Amino acid sequence: MGSAKHFKAILALLALACSVWAMSDNLPFTAEQRNHWAYKKVVKPTVPVVKQRAWVKTPVDAFILAKLEAQGITPSPAADKITLLRRVSFDLTGLPPTPAEIDAFLADKSPKAFARVVDRLLSSPHYGEKWARHWLDLARYAESDGFKADDTRPHVWRYRDYVIKAFNNDKPYDRFIKEQIAGDELWPTDPDALVATGFNRHFPDEYNARDLLQRRQEILNDITDTVGVVFLATTYGCARCHDHKFDPVLQKDYYKLQAFFAPLRAKDDYVLVSAAAQADYQTKLANWQEQTKELRAQLTQLEAPARKALYDDGFEKYPEEIQRAITTAPEKRDTMQWLMYHKAQWQLHYGVDEDGNGIGQKLKGEAKKQWEALRQQLATFDRSKPAALPIGSGITDVGPQSPKHFLLKGGAYAAFGEEVQPGFLTIIDPAPATIVMPASGHSTGRRTALANWLTQPDNPLTARVMVNRLWHYHFGRGIVGTPNDFGTMRDRETHLELLDWLAATFVEQGWSLKKMHRLLLLSNAYQQATTFNAETAKRDPDNKLLWHFRRQRLSGEDIRDAMLAVSGKLNLQMGGPSVFPDIPKEMDVRGGWNRKESDEQKNRRSIYAFVRRNSRYPMFQAFDMPDTHESCGRRAVTTTAPQALNLLNDKAILSAAQAFAGRVLQIAGADRNRQIVTAYRLALGRKPDADELTLAADFLQKQTALLQARLAAKQPVAIPTGCPADLAPAQAAALIDLCHVLFNTNEFVYVN
Repeated sequence: MGSAKHFKAILALLALACSVWAMSDNLPFTAEQRNHWAYKKVVKPTVPVVKQRAWVKTPVDAFILAKLEAQGITPSPAADKITLLRRVSFDLTGLPPTPAEIDAFLADKSPKAFARVVDRLLSSPHYGEKWARHWLDLARYAESDGFKADDTRPHVWRYRDYVIKAFNNDKPYDRFIKEQIAGDELWPTDPDALVATGFNRHFPDEYNARDLLQRRQEILNDITDTVGVVFLATTYGCARCHDHKFDPVLQKDYYKLQAFFAPLRAKDDYVLVSAAAQADYQTKLANWQEQTKELRAQLTQLEAPARKALYDDGFEKYPEEIQRAITTAPEKRDTMQWLMYHKAQWQLHYGVDEDGNGIGQKLKGEAKKQWEALRQQLATFDRSKPAALPIGSGITDVGPQSPKHFLLKGGAYAAFGEEVQPGFLTIIDPAPATIVMPASGHSTGRRTALANWLTQPDNPLTARVMVNRLWHYHFGRGIVGTPNDFGTMRDRETHLELLDWLAATFVEQGWSLKKMHRLLLLSNAYQQATTFNAETAKRDPDNKLLWHFRRQRLSGEDIRDAMLAVSGKLNLQMGGPSVFPDIPKEMDVRGGWNRKESDEQKNRRSIYAFVRRNSRYPMFQAFDMPDTHESCGRRAVTTTAPQALNLLNDKAILSAAQAFAGRVLQIAGADRNRQIVTAYRLALGRKPDADELTLAADFLQKQTALLQARLAAKQPVAIPTGCPADLAPAQAAALIDLCHVLFNTNEFVYVN
């Protein structure tokens, strides 16, 4: 009997293999698509042998140099130590080096001096803050819904903190992916894994739209598109309505990927403490509930008419099928009805939580007076009420079963075609996905299957995509110039063998991002100067062979952080709810922008600034902060008038210049030359040359005379923070202008 079963199992496997082979042999792909390197497994190439072996510090250099030698091009000399330290400091932490760090690096004559700097920066907690910003661009992170209402999502900041922590801890990238795709299924008791699922919670959503089926489909489309570009650099979205016009992505592939998320719903109430802590909370809560039982009963009775009116108003606006999903008995709801039920709850209870907050404005006259009096009595029991448990936002499956999922004709949300099952990119893996339901029985296991496939070491895309992103952020352009698109319409790769060598090494080294940073940063390729050579530029005008380092402009976030750091005003407190740096009052059309925070809180790092989808912080927007409605793998870098106007006129920048001048005065006193040297050292990391010293002294003299005239005319003039009493006000005020000028220099806002 046993051997017969074994024989049948073998036959079944052979039949499956044959069907997969037959299917792959008859797929509508061109020979060019079949041979495209991105869809072939990574094979680690041999490190090339080069003539100038002394230039090779890491294998990266050998690949770069081999291409340069083939074209008869000589790489640029090494950057000077101050330039190199400034470059790597911004690259890894998003902050300028301090004078003490510069002095220590200049004094270290060891050949390992730069390696020690890299290790120090990688171990800094600010590394996670810098690199989390890159990932948040990919995850289309925002703290509001978007669309017209643009309502706030109060708990999503925990995802930002999760990403910072993951980078600082060098969480293996394969684990990082699994947590974000299926953390709730794989590690249901790990708060970090639950918060990580917020990656797919960042979809824009118009909560008050009444066609819930359409809303659901738009959310699924967003998630499908995002997962495709972020992890696979594949523009799945182009196959929503038809087979991809250029790449080997079938329309069916689009809906196969989407099917992994078919049972998904938002979950904005993940409790992020242990079971024991939750049990303790419930005990204390039950005690408070017993003490307040009568008061709460009176409140419930008083609130009932207003709650019913609110509920009825929301309910009546839904179409009949949604009303039916809401009113159907729980035991009789099918999976799709459960999805619609959960989706409808927000609108049915909009503006009022379970504790009654928000209901007061719905009451009128005597009822409202009674309600307010009862709430005051209830508040006297606050000491015995346990503090609310920390809550996180993420996703979950609606249950152990998934609704059927269909290919949509023309992408129209109600035009059902054939039913599809979860599956992968056909050209890579045409076999159907194997789904195993988690032991908890609360989820389908679909996303776990996807997470496991994405992180298989032999997946040809995942590792390649991530090491290309690292290269892009460090060198200013990816080996593939379009980090979110490896397809036919990509910016062509410059060093494919290097890309594959890096991808293979990344997996071999346990998916460690910090090891990959070190490998790239310790290369001579990274440490080149930005020296321009006109003759070489004729052969390689776009520097695709990397014969010199590319200058890179800082992001708006980095510029703001650098100004605050140089001025001494930067608050380095990490984590927690977002802060609200001042914006023009005309911009706060949505309301809720907190203007009661201290300046110290407002001056925290830019990654902690609140992100509203429809109203980005003006300075960040001017300096090309991406639209958070979709994933951004490569920020635009523009040069526009609003950038200069922001740097010249923004009140926060003027305040930073004032504090910067005060810091200079504390160090240099009244000596004008010392002031100039100190300002240059703090802002640019170097001393001014003779011409700059003369130019700055002339500027201060002219500004002093101008400001003296203003003071004589009794016009207001800003004075540096902590200005010495023996320094003439006009001289002190002129120093603010010099500090402001340094903030506006290209050398401050660019990295060489």
